[in-house]
This record gives sequence, C-alpha cells and structure tokens, in this order.
Amino acid sequence: MGKIILRLDRVMADRKISLKELSEKVGVSNVNLSKMKTGKISAIRFSTLEAICEALDCQPGDILEYDINAENDE
Repeated sequence: MGKIILRLDRVMADRKISLKELSEKVGVSNVNLSKMKTGKISAIRFSTLEAICEALDCQPGDILEYDINAENDE
C-alpha cells in the first residue's frame, strides 16, 4: 500500500515564505505547520488545506503526493 507524502516544505521554499509568515497568513500555529512540513501528521482539515493553498497560490496536488511504492507506517 502506498503513502501520502506532504511536500509543504518544497512549496514554501519555492515561494520563499517562512513558517512564521505562512502561520500568520493561514491562522495555524507554527508548531502545527512545522509538523505538516516534516510529515508528522496523520490528517489535515480541508479548511486548513484551502487556507494553505490560498496563501501559497497553489493546488492541493502541489502539497500532497501519493507514493504507490512507499510503505505506510500505520
């Protein structure tokens, strides 16, 4: 079974936006965004994903990737 991989760090780097700046724009704590950046979450609310996409001017597929060959830790 594959695994969903978060690419938030890559999109943030491409947009040259800091964790603090994104946190302020999205209204999500630095700690929670940091967990998203490092892939240490198991769920994300659509409202949070929408806010991140709006702030970064991107699509959900820019942030989320499905790796069919990856092993899921759960």
